[in-house]
Amino acid sequence: MVKEYLKCYHCGQPCEVEDFTKEDKKFCCYGCKVVYEIIHDNDLCQYYDFENHPGLSSRASAEQIYDYLDDAKVSEALLDFSSDDYARVCFFIPAMHCVSCIWLLENLYKLDQGILKSEVNFGKKTVSVDFNPQRVALSRVSALLDSVGYAPQIQLHQENAQATAASKSLLIKMAVAGFCFGNVMMFSFPEYLGMGKSEAVLQNLFGWLNVALSIPVLLFSGRNYFVSSWESLKLKELSIDVPIAVGLIALFARSLWEILTGYGPGYFDSFTGLVFFLLIGRWFQSKTYENLAFDRDFKSYFPLAVQKWKLSGWKPAIISELEVGDRIRVRNMEIIPADCILEENESFIDYSFVTGESKPTSAQFGNLIYAGGRLLGQPAVLTVHKKTSQSYLTSIWNHESFRKPGEHSYHRLIDRSAKLFTWVVLVIAGATGIFWFFTEPAQMWLVLTSVLIVACPCALALASPFTYGNMLRAFGRRGFYLKSADVIERLARIDAIVFDKTGTITHGMNPEVMYFGDCTSGELATIKLLASFSTHPMSNLISGALSGDSKEVLTQFRELPGKGIEGYAGRAKYQLGSSDFTGAAPVAADGQSRVYVSIDNRNCGYFSIQGSSRPGIGKMISQLGDKCVALLSGDGTGERALMKRLFGDGASLHFDQGPHDKRNYIQQLQDRGKRVMMVGDGLNDAGALRQSDVGISVSENTGLFVPSCDGILQGDKVASLHRFFHLAKKSKQILYGSFAISLMYNAITMAFAVSGQMTPLIAAVLMPVSSISVVLFSSVAVWIAESREAL
Repeated sequence: MVKEYLKCYHCGQPCEVEDFTKEDKKFCCYGCKVVYEIIHDNDLCQYYDFENHPGLSSRASAEQIYDYLDDAKVSEALLDFSSDDYARVCFFIPAMHCVSCIWLLENLYKLDQGILKSEVNFGKKTVSVDFNPQRVALSRVSALLDSVGYAPQIQLHQENAQATAASKSLLIKMAVAGFCFGNVMMFSFPEYLGMGKSEAVLQNLFGWLNVALSIPVLLFSGRNYFVSSWESLKLKELSIDVPIAVGLIALFARSLWEILTGYGPGYFDSFTGLVFFLLIGRWFQSKTYENLAFDRDFKSYFPLAVQKWKLSGWKPAIISELEVGDRIRVRNMEIIPADCILEENESFIDYSFVTGESKPTSAQFGNLIYAGGRLLGQPAVLTVHKKTSQSYLTSIWNHESFRKPGEHSYHRLIDRSAKLFTWVVLVIAGATGIFWFFTEPAQMWLVLTSVLIVACPCALALASPFTYGNMLRAFGRRGFYLKSADVIERLARIDAIVFDKTGTITHGMNPEVMYFGDCTSGELATIKLLASFSTHPMSNLISGALSGDSKEVLTQFRELPGKGIEGYAGRAKYQLGSSDFTGAAPVAADGQSRVYVSIDNRNCGYFSIQGSSRPGIGKMISQLGDKCVALLSGDGTGERALMKRLFGDGASLHFDQGPHDKRNYIQQLQDRGKRVMMVGDGLNDAGALRQSDVGISVSENTGLFVPSCDGILQGDKVASLHRFFHLAKKSKQILYGSFAISLMYNAITMAFAVSGQMTPLIAAVLMPVSSISVVLFSSVAVWIAESREAL
């Protein structure tokens, strides 16, 4: 008697008992039944529409205990961010395997109201979960993932485990394919040397040995090509793996047919060699992308610095130099670069870059402050609690909420090109197969496979990211740090540039600062203290020009972008800023900037700052020509004459501009069809930087950067901006050259393949060769272009 087992509706495993049933649906265990009930009760049964039995067995889930995750030390190590009503954690989910997995994991918020959002990175097999810790504990989040069949793999202090596992898997597949290829070649030597009919038994034996060696290559080493093709076809899409998969199946099937019928020895040497060299090409491509990602994530990607206490006082330090226990001082509007312990009685932190919530959070003495928060109000002293790599700050910069509509457009262009190319390849392959079927049927499968393999657009797909990736690194080496490679493409199309003045065109290198007024030495010391609380270039100049240390305690500090700063020393209110802000009568500037002082609404004079432009700024503006269209300054008209000499008659000069004025001016230019780049210092230019097609924030080694900007330019590199424009345009020419090499390779090799003069093995060897040629060309071309610009 044969016992028949039903398949589990959830995971597809045999149902050994019939106790677990719901609505005529059979389940292999109580865990799978519970998972189905959760999905069904939350109206998520669309999960099962993506694939039959997409879930995984939950038989062991009940044994998983996650209570330990609620321990303060454990949760602190796991959480990327935590506050009273918002927390974020990222889990590695090794069980993630298909579209339905992604769909369910990104709908976790429907299973528990405490979960706010979840985002899946299928390539890394991770899910990032935002949740409300007041409504759901971290242990509950983990248990929920486990209950639906996606148990998180929790490894505290281990990074890049998944990437390492993927790399090892690829190497193992390469090793298996290489071993089988070598042995198939050995068993095929008698055939190469002309085996006679008397050795038919040996010929048959060697043929079946080749079949046995080719099966693991088909099912294991080449599996990814078939899985990728099948998934893309299910989504009614064509990936670049489709023609490869078709070619491999055709070659294996033809070879197996020859062995079964005794017609011939087959082409298993070509088949195994083909997979081996394809995997070499894939390994090379993965290393190329890995190299680009490593360079973006862990090198000094942008010059973010913070004031660190040293024996001689507060000195600027790059965040990569910070160690646990270091004391740092963060000023108003600066980014907190590492997880720190607050040493002030109270401070206000803006976590909008992390949570998207703009409401400031109050922090008390001893509280843990997370990296990525922006300090609001008076400066705070903090102690570094946990080092944070710049990759974390880069991830804030690259967050989805700060992306512009045009970002990553070149990726879509490449995707469309690859799809079109795949259709062309399939049409040519079909026509070739029909031609050879009627002319020489014995050669049809070999020629068809060669065409499918040799026309793979791998080099085409590699040309764009590697060209722009090399240029991205070239820019970074020269002090221009871009958010993504797509910015280079947009930079090359810019036809209108708008500049901020203070901190961008002018700078704070040894200017002449003079005070005209009746303040006492004690009041001037307090003004110095007030100015030191701000990161504005004018405040830095005034603070550096004054001497003496104030014993006052400054409270209620406020900074109003485009207007000025204020604070209380005891009961006295100190203000520093524009005449409108302080209530002072404006004084004729005579080519100088004026910063007015007010104490308790009493006009106390002003600081006169002799304007000085950055060296070489005039040459840069003249090189940009008609691209330079406007200057937008929040200061008064004191330096109009100097700006007029620098910009000439073609540019519009606008002074006393607030943040909204700057943004509106950018929008007006865009409404006239201009592609606009805004170059500012990131203080009151945030709206204009985000509105522009390309927003560049100028940095003087401070923690001031705007996540919505597209690039950070070192202050001493502003005068070289025109050279970066030239490099951006050359990168496009280099990309076209890479495309030409790739298409030329495909055209020439396709001609040989269609005519039957190329074997699949030679086609497989040429695939990584074409990729290497594109990589070498783009690397050398970028190096030459960079050298010629002499940045």
